[in-house]
Amino acid sequence: MMDLFDAVEGEPRDIQLAPGAMLLAGFARPIETPLIESVNAIINRAPFRHLITPGDHRMSVAMTNCGRVGWVSDRTGYRYDAIDPDSGNPWPQMPAVFADLALRAAARAGFADFRPDACLINRYDPGAKLSLHQDKDELDFNAPIVSVSLGLVATFLFGGLNRSDKTARYRLVHGDVVAWGGPSRLAYHGVMPLADGEHPLLGAQRINLTFRKTR
Repeated sequence: MMDLFDAVEGEPRDIQLAPGAMLLAGFARPIETPLIESVNAIINRAPFRHLITPGDHRMSVAMTNCGRVGWVSDRTGYRYDAIDPDSGNPWPQMPAVFADLALRAAARAGFADFRPDACLINRYDPGAKLSLHQDKDELDFNAPIVSVSLGLVATFLFGGLNRSDKTARYRLVHGDVVAWGGPSRLAYHGVMPLADGEHPLLGAQRINLTFRKTR
């Protein structure tokens, strides 16, 4: 692995990770309050849960969704579904502040007119991690992925189109946004185990918003 970038909290910088992949340092900081308020409203209706993978493993990251569809996993596979399987109700609507952030961040990274229809909301407690993977459950690979970091610092892994490619590590702080698409749309990525800590707004956790266009 290579350490290529260490973000400074709140520093407004754009860092290219790879062709089609950009780290927008501090991009979401100006709207942190409405973002956190929106997350709290969503989890009141669709609480966080630990999904089971098709291999019968419990994910260490807790998650929920908002938007037209949500990403779900169980022993039968990974998929998008318009219904929350826990409640039987549609997922909460995507807040306007979410959609606007995703649109602006994607445009800043070179992807105009991004209109996501799903937002995966992940909660990392200390020790939680996300193994290297590709986002490939969507039907439209022309649209980018936009990922927003809130709360504790995370170490983000970003590699190439093959699992065996070199992986770089990026220290993501509260308010950082990563957007990737085009030649990097199917890049392998993940998150190393979250270190313990205390964020002044979110406590001992990291919240990640991942915006996707599923079709």
